[in-house]
Amino acid sequence: MKPLWKILLIVCVIAGGGGFYWWKSQPAPKTPEAAKGKAAKAEGKGAGRRGGGPVSVRILTVTPQAMPVVIDAVGSAESEHSVAVRPQINGVLTSVLFKEGDYVKDGQSLFRIDPRSTQAAVDQASAAVARDQAQLAQAKEQEARLRPLMEKDYITRNDYDVAATLVKSLEATVASSRAQLEQAQLQFSYAQISAPIAGRTGDLSVRSGNLVNAGTGGTPLVVINSTKPILVSLSVPQRNLDDVRRAWNASQLKVEISANRGGPTVAEGQLVFIDNAVNTQTGTILLKARVKNEHEELWPGQFVAARIILKVEQDAIALPETAVQPGQDRPFVYVVRDGKAIMQEVQISRQIGNLIVLSKGVTPGEQVVVDVPYALTDGAQVQVKQAGASDDDAVRKPDTTKSDGKSSTAPEK
Repeated sequence: MKPLWKILLIVCVIAGGGGFYWWKSQPAPKTPEAAKGKAAKAEGKGAGRRGGGPVSVRILTVTPQAMPVVIDAVGSAESEHSVAVRPQINGVLTSVLFKEGDYVKDGQSLFRIDPRSTQAAVDQASAAVARDQAQLAQAKEQEARLRPLMEKDYITRNDYDVAATLVKSLEATVASSRAQLEQAQLQFSYAQISAPIAGRTGDLSVRSGNLVNAGTGGTPLVVINSTKPILVSLSVPQRNLDDVRRAWNASQLKVEISANRGGPTVAEGQLVFIDNAVNTQTGTILLKARVKNEHEELWPGQFVAARIILKVEQDAIALPETAVQPGQDRPFVYVVRDGKAIMQEVQISRQIGNLIVLSKGVTPGEQVVVDVPYALTDGAQVQVKQAGASDDDAVRKPDTTKSDGKSSTAPEK
């Protein structure tokens, strides 16, 4: 057993070490000068957050301008007239008179089939017509000789009737022979195949030297698609049907076509068809526009972006999209009055490119902040700077080839 005094010494050493560690860990005492300095520093930071002066903003004076009412849709180009060219007689294909992909005219020769068998049929039918015509001429002469003899009772009436009947019979025979000749000539004409329409040819399925058979079955020799003009099929939501029907006979109604959404307009057309029923599965209505396509800007089967312009609103209020801010209840803009930025709720009608058309909330002549600064708040003092010429042009000359993807023709509720 250790002596008691050793145990007490160890306890005192441990207690002293713990007290020294606690004293070292305590912060230094605050002096009045230090407290004042810290408060002044905090006050300076708060003043910096409040800005300490007016916010510099750019403004634009609201001016009415003409803006279209549009429906954006995706469509596909299709040929207005497509023909699958097939042979109408059997024979060997001797010549192909065009190249794959050529644009051919109506009536242009495309193929030749060996015509020897059909030519022989024409010659045979021509000989039959000549024979029957000779027999008819002889019968008519016989009937003419017998008529005066019958009138003088030198022959019986029955003998004359036999001659007259033979004339009529041979007349019918000649008519039949002529019909057979026309049929043979028609078959002979089928040996040369011509383009039934003007259009662009596709790929060849049969080359010269092959035997072709008449009929509607099987692979056609070539397919011709008309491309001038061309149709563009569009599917638009059924909610837009009433707007389209109201604008159907208006002169402003047209369709602008571009190769892709946001691209430049490559062609314009007119609506020519509204389907007689709404697609119940998709809730869309099928429309078709006819495009002249004189330079073949569009190709059958091509997917395109279309913009249906229903009308042009002459006194619309349009602002750059950077001026319209989202809000909890409604979007809003900042209107400058008496050197202050006043928050003002607006109602959006539609968006055309980088411009937003408003139906309510802003009147002509008001000054609206564009490119709203992050620190701008309702009622804040502002330092006004007029928007540049580029901003002014952006408002007055909207890029209608770009859209936000929404096709709105009525104000938002």
